[in-house]
Amino acid sequence: MNTFTTVDSVREHRAGLEGQVGCVPTMGALHDGHLALVRRALAENEHVFVTLFVNPKQFNDPADLAAYPRRDVEDIDLLNEAGVTAVFMPSADSIYSPEDTYLVNESLESLDRCGSARPGHFSGVLTVVMKLLNILAPDRAYFGEKDFQQLELIRGMVAAFFMRIDIIGVPTVRLSDGLALSSRNALLGPAERALAPHLFQCLQSNDSDRVVTDKLEQAGFTVDYIQTLKNRRFGAVFLGEGKRQVRLIDNVRLKR
Repeated sequence: MNTFTTVDSVREHRAGLEGQVGCVPTMGALHDGHLALVRRALAENEHVFVTLFVNPKQFNDPADLAAYPRRDVEDIDLLNEAGVTAVFMPSADSIYSPEDTYLVNESLESLDRCGSARPGHFSGVLTVVMKLLNILAPDRAYFGEKDFQQLELIRGMVAAFFMRIDIIGVPTVRLSDGLALSSRNALLGPAERALAPHLFQCLQSNDSDRVVTDKLEQAGFTVDYIQTLKNRRFGAVFLGEGKRQVRLIDNVRLKR
C-alpha cells in the first residue's frame, strides 16, 4: 500500500493513474462504518484513495480536538487488509499554510443544527473537503449518511462550484442495539455506552421533537438539539460530564 504525506507526492501518483478514481475522506480512528465506505468505493472504482486527516479547522473547541481519537497504525493495517492501495496522511501544515486565509462558507443550510451549535464547523469541513478533492481529483467521493447535514452541504458545494465529482452517500452502519458507529464511541464509558442506543430509539418515535427532547433528558442525556426537517429527524446529544463529555449525533428518516 502506498502512503503519501505530501501534496506533491500524492498528486504525482494520481497523475499516473488510469481508470475511475474514488476517494474516502476520513479523520481516522476507523470503524466498520468507514470500511463500508471503503468497500463501496473499491467496488465502483479502479483506484481508491483514503485520507486520514484530523482537520483542525472544523473544531471550535480545542479540548475536543485534543481528545479526538487517533490510531494511525491500526488504521493503516485495516485499510491494507481491505485492499486499499493509496492512503493520504497530510500534516496540518501541508493543508493549511501560514499564508492561507481562505475558507469555503455556506450561508444558509450550514447555520442550523450542528452549524448553530458549532460555529465555524461546517466552514472547516467544506474547506478541507474542497482542498482534498482538488488535490486528489477523484471521479467519486464517499461520505456516510450519519453526518447527513455534512453530506448535503458537500453535495451543494460540488454543485455550486461546478465540480465534476459524484458525491455518494452510504447508509449509516449500526451495531445490533442501534447505535450508529462513530469514532467518538470509543470515548464512552460503560454506563454511557449502555445508554447511547436510546438516542436512535427516541429519534425513530412518532413523538414531537419537544417530547423526544424531554425523554432523552429524563434518560440522562444533555440535549444539544432535536430537529425534524424534510421528514428526517436530526439529533445531537452529550453523554458524560466535564472533560469526559462526549457529543453524539444521529439522524433517521421518519416513516410517517
